[in-house]
Amino acid sequence: MEIIIQSILTAAALAVSFILLGKIVFHLLGISVGDFMVAGGAILFCIAIVDIMNPTKHNKLPRETLGAVPLGTPLIVGPAVLTTSLIIIDQYGLAATFISVLTNIILVGIVFVFSDVLIKVLGEAGSRAVSKVTSLFLAAIAVMMIRKGILFLLRM
Repeated sequence: MEIIIQSILTAAALAVSFILLGKIVFHLLGISVGDFMVAGGAILFCIAIVDIMNPTKHNKLPRETLGAVPLGTPLIVGPAVLTTSLIIIDQYGLAATFISVLTNIILVGIVFVFSDVLIKVLGEAGSRAVSKVTSLFLAAIAVMMIRKGILFLLRM
């Protein structure tokens, strides 16, 4: 439970900070949303490929930081969430962006709390299958982010 709380708090703090400060930091560094979309898409694609190609990886990550990295970031709140947040701020406003991002983080927390039940229902083979399908979706989202980022850059 401690890791779940750490991952949710890390994700929420990162998301809120980025929503409030992301555009300012981008402006100071001369980074466009398109740049971030391409970079974030490339990172997401790498994460997806590693998961798809290396099904039995067993990383020895320190338990005390597991909730913050890799769970809180980049898995719960990573490039896709951060990029999407910047885009929806302009379309729907700050309040809607906060509500949608924080609601999704809470839903992830609920899934984490009930993950033992989900794993028992799915079994080991089912869990691996779901993991591979979600990694494939992650790769597709990464390609979409890169494509949209390139189109954004070409329109500049």
